[in-house]
Amino acid sequence: MAENMSLAIDPRSGFCRSNSTFYSKRKPIPLPKNHSLDVTTFISARAHHGKVAFIDAATGRHLTFSELWRAVDSVATCLSEMGIRKGHVVLLLSPNSIFFPIVCLSVMSLGAIITTTNPLNTANEIGKQVADSKPVLAFTIPQLLPKLAGSTIPIVLLEDHVSSQAGEAKIVTTLHQMMKREPSGSRVRDRVNQDDTATLLYSSGTTGASKGVVSSHRNLIAMVQTVINRFSIEVGEKFICTVPMFHIYGLVAFATGLLASGSTVIVLSKFEMHDMLSTIEKYRATYLPLVPPILVAMVNAADQIRKKYDLSSLHSALSGGAPLSKEVIEGFLEKYPNVKILQGYGLTESTGIGASTDSLEESRKYGTAGMLSPSMEAKVVDPDSGKALNVNQTGELRLRGPSVMKGYFSNPEATTSTLDSDGWLRTGDLCYIDEDGFIFIVDRLKELIKYKGYQVPPAELEALLLSHPEILDAAVIPFPDREVGQFPMAYVVRKHGSNLSETGVMDFVGRQVAPYKRIRKVAFVASIPKNPSGKILRKDLIKLATSKL
Repeated sequence: MAENMSLAIDPRSGFCRSNSTFYSKRKPIPLPKNHSLDVTTFISARAHHGKVAFIDAATGRHLTFSELWRAVDSVATCLSEMGIRKGHVVLLLSPNSIFFPIVCLSVMSLGAIITTTNPLNTANEIGKQVADSKPVLAFTIPQLLPKLAGSTIPIVLLEDHVSSQAGEAKIVTTLHQMMKREPSGSRVRDRVNQDDTATLLYSSGTTGASKGVVSSHRNLIAMVQTVINRFSIEVGEKFICTVPMFHIYGLVAFATGLLASGSTVIVLSKFEMHDMLSTIEKYRATYLPLVPPILVAMVNAADQIRKKYDLSSLHSALSGGAPLSKEVIEGFLEKYPNVKILQGYGLTESTGIGASTDSLEESRKYGTAGMLSPSMEAKVVDPDSGKALNVNQTGELRLRGPSVMKGYFSNPEATTSTLDSDGWLRTGDLCYIDEDGFIFIVDRLKELIKYKGYQVPPAELEALLLSHPEILDAAVIPFPDREVGQFPMAYVVRKHGSNLSETGVMDFVGRQVAPYKRIRKVAFVASIPKNPSGKILRKDLIKLATSKL
């Protein structure tokens, strides 16, 4: 922040005219000076008075902080003996569990790289990620073994009972066996630096196919510091983890970061409304992270919920994924007057960080994504001219700060088109920043469809549709839906003489993709509108689709 002292920054908006940059109004986060530091060591070295780190909501099993760090040590010792070294990639394919963090922390402590994937993805989709990231070892549960069928990676099972699913799989041991191992202080440890890669999470990025986002230990440490400073966490806070741990936010906040504060994280292996509510009541949870559709459902069913569950321990709901409307915020506050709503905005590319509202008062700036996170800078750039804009002018949001990724994995073209040489990340989101420094996201420049918070890249579905023998051309767009946010809708041009039906199209795609990527609406057209360079004019198709609403 020292360089900013000489700049004339408007204290109200955070905008500096001389370089057209918005600076965060929040207190800068302290980052460790020690260059050779990994995120696991950073988290484990933080002093706190917490006792229980994780609780498995389904079984009630507790994992104390001392048990957790001992397990991390034991597993790291075993990994080291198995030959896992700095720079090696390890795949973790699992639903949320109290063992997920142990794997992540152990792998990262060695300077090895963790890559996660959505358990709902098909074997084919996971295969693409495996081919790209080349993991030397995989951790998974017996039920998910078929999704790794055909790969020759050695596998560690997160559960002890090996089912009939094993088939050809090369199972080397189980996590529980590894956790029984005496940790050895003398194991081979490469020196890990903050700039080394810690995680490789796949994101559709600002365009097209899925790409590996390379995040460093420094990126993760910055995210941990931001999360901990954002919630001035008291001893005894209990967070419900409904967020998928394979997502950047779940991985860095819930699986790892919150440990540094001594909070307890209560883990739900899958989201189910009744389980979530009864877990809040049973464990007296204080923080509830969720996505907007869950929040809306809680407002709609509030009367039944309040009759059936005691949610009096809850004081904060954390919403991310999309800004909440005035109706939803006020509806929620009316039904749950003792719970404040906090919102967050971030991308995988910015380690889940960008902007947030940190008090109820800030959340009542309706429609905002929040104020810039600590130590984060922003520019709003005209997408056509590239000119940096002023307060209250709409353009593409660019972010720069300690949590911005190193780049995309072995994909220099995608990296240079998303990250410029000065470290500015193009978010692909159109926004304006108002006179008080609040960011308002207006639209997505990028064309990702957000289904219940999951990202669906239209390009992937279009490529699939074009592989159908009776389809000549196709375009996929987001169709707005109150319940799920958006779902994929396809415009299809049939080949001459074909009488392919809507159901035919949906079934063809449905057989080959994860449930959240399914096409849920089809329209047949004579041609797909495109610009001179052949890019699909999705805006026109979205107008066409929504004009009938």
